[in-house]
Amino acid sequence: MLLQGFEQILSIEILLTIVIGVLLGIVVGSIPGLTSTMTIALLLPFTFGMSPLASITLMVSVFIGGTFGGSVASILMRIPGTPAAAATVFDGYPLAQKGEVGKAISTVVVASTFGGLFSVLTLTFFSPLLAKIALQFGAPEFFALTIFGLSIISSVSADSPLKGVIAACFGLLVAMIGMDPTTAAPRFTFGTQNLMNGINLVPALIGLFGVSEILINMDNINSKSKITKKLTSKLISMKETIKLVPTMLRSSFIGTFIGSIPGTGADIAAFISYNEAKRWSKNKEKFGKGSLSGIASPESGNNGVTGGTMIPLLVFGIPGDAAAAVMLGAFLIHGIQPGPKMFQDDAGLVFGLFAAMIIANIFMFIFGISLINYFKRILSIDLKILLPIIFVLTVVGSYALNNTMFDVFVMLGFGTIGYLMRKGNIPIPPIILAIILGPMIEENFRQAMIMNKGSVSFLYERPIALIFLSIALLTFISAFWSKNVKANK
Repeated sequence: MLLQGFEQILSIEILLTIVIGVLLGIVVGSIPGLTSTMTIALLLPFTFGMSPLASITLMVSVFIGGTFGGSVASILMRIPGTPAAAATVFDGYPLAQKGEVGKAISTVVVASTFGGLFSVLTLTFFSPLLAKIALQFGAPEFFALTIFGLSIISSVSADSPLKGVIAACFGLLVAMIGMDPTTAAPRFTFGTQNLMNGINLVPALIGLFGVSEILINMDNINSKSKITKKLTSKLISMKETIKLVPTMLRSSFIGTFIGSIPGTGADIAAFISYNEAKRWSKNKEKFGKGSLSGIASPESGNNGVTGGTMIPLLVFGIPGDAAAAVMLGAFLIHGIQPGPKMFQDDAGLVFGLFAAMIIANIFMFIFGISLINYFKRILSIDLKILLPIIFVLTVVGSYALNNTMFDVFVMLGFGTIGYLMRKGNIPIPPIILAIILGPMIEENFRQAMIMNKGSVSFLYERPIALIFLSIALLTFISAFWSKNVKANK
């Protein structure tokens, strides 16, 4: 069936669609504030006249290219192009600042392609099995999973877990702004309609990482560039790639599994993958300073989601995330109902889509490697020219999200907060994690409490939830234990 799928896509129309989709995704993903989900939604009206396979292929190609593209801005400008690329900043940007732009981006390309292909092959051969596992997740399991995700703050808080906890508490406070998910009562809105839906993640992300970096650079605008070595286009070697295979395998599995659970996303998968890579690494001290494992793990994880998120969509007709929800609309527009019968009634379309995703990942690899020299030139621009350009991009990206200046003010506010935090050596990633996971933690906890009639017994009676909560507790304890051991030494 997969071979027949390749036969269907080996036409000028489909191949051209894949090329355009991947390139468009890379460009959009690399512009802060513009997401692949937004692009897919805008493309939906243009697919009415296309065949069902070409229509879905275009959207999936944009999704795959956009997931990779978001990491380009993370590495070059310390601004995650997409929330899924936030974890790539930790090691990608420091490596680029050492002058090894080619190695940083080629690592992203290799890991992204590996994660993408792994997820597609898993999607092809194990969709029903993974979907059955995903269906075992209810509100208690989602709550435990998000608590485990939040426990990662101990790994992304450098040498101060306590500061990480403080930053995470601030992030959770920010996540509470808006309407109560159960009662719809406004919280911390101060009477303004702009805060009724809460603080949007993307402007906060751009501000904390991007604007704070601009302000830090402005402090030293007349001094030498932070890039101390000559920029090189040297790619990751085969030996280095082989060493990364276990990390990429583990992260790809995490990304595919997380993606197959409806309601999660690539940002959670990237942070969990980064945490596990650091946990299993023999060189933990290199993380945050340009570690190749620190780049490969989140990239394999977030690209693993591209295939994983299609599992619940195709098997049960349940979109795994926002991008899959738009794709579901495209299926319905063409008169196709995703679900178990789809593998019987439209098997050609299903396996054609699988084949198209494989080809899209291959094109992503080709374009990613080919564009490295062009990406490298961005860091060769004088800071006095580059910083204003980056600032304009941050403003445009924040405004384009909802076409409102309020998001621009949010970005500037969080940029100032990020600048002060960096001056005080307080880690920023825990805030991002808390803003992402906070609403999910609250909503699923309250749903679980309602399901259990006010009892917290689900915390220890449900095996999956108990496992995740236990791992989260161990993660917290181990972080503070390690800190004490280092202090004693």
